[in-house]
Amino acid sequence: MNNTRGSLFMVAAMAAFSIEDMLIKAAAETTSLGLILALFGLGGMLIFILLTYRQGQRVIHPAILSKAVLMRAVCEIVGRFCFALAITLTPLSSASAILQATPLIAMIGAALLFGEQVGVKRWLAVLVGFIGVLMIIRPGLAGFETASLFAVVSTLGFAGRDLATRAAPPVLSNLQLGVYGFFVLIPTGLVMLIYQNEPLQINGTATIQILGAIVFGVMAYNALTIAMRAGDVSVIAPFRYTRLLFALALGIFVFGESPDLLTLLGSLLIVASGAYTLMQTRSVLKTNTA
Repeated sequence: MNNTRGSLFMVAAMAAFSIEDMLIKAAAETTSLGLILALFGLGGMLIFILLTYRQGQRVIHPAILSKAVLMRAVCEIVGRFCFALAITLTPLSSASAILQATPLIAMIGAALLFGEQVGVKRWLAVLVGFIGVLMIIRPGLAGFETASLFAVVSTLGFAGRDLATRAAPPVLSNLQLGVYGFFVLIPTGLVMLIYQNEPLQINGTATIQILGAIVFGVMAYNALTIAMRAGDVSVIAPFRYTRLLFALALGIFVFGESPDLLTLLGSLLIVASGAYTLMQTRSVLKTNTA
């Protein structure tokens, strides 16, 4: 039951994340990415603070200084920052496709850190997934985009965040983790803004887009936190690949993207490896409970 609940929340989180990505990419066409990240972090933090107070919880909890929470903050910065760059500099569909390698990395981390069982077949699935990533970024080939490496690095950040969420002190609620997760984006965006040295310009359309990204980001963030705390990481994490389906649709219909054959094949390999990993995990769980 916990794994089913976690899987459903993961799918909901991926749909909301895809809409958030679309809105950020659209806003970045007229507004500095540093300003977008800072405002996005501020808005999300304020919403989670209000929700935290409403539940009678402390916004600043001593457990915030635990190693898991601090590591989660670092991974949050790496994941968010690099993926924001990826979706603004490369097609949304290809960046999102690369991001689907996150559950494979999370599975490796779960095996190393939490002792979850990972058999030979699932290790092979990981290898297939990474081959899919290479097909999309195409290192050394004419179609290679250096900016696509930001998407690769973001997978490491998001996988680390998911694992740190699982290791976070149980005393911290999903809402409290949301406050801290969005807070770290504020200084990240401000530092980027200073580095870019761009004028602080924002129009009405971009403002609405950022507000929309905040709303969907909060929804996605809360759903993801619930998902990662609900059951086994190796069962729930593969449902991240549903984000690719949403991203492909938005990329094609909103931004007019046309993913080429190699990108589609690479995406298919990543999704197939995630689905196969899920089936193998269920088989292992059934065997262990029989």
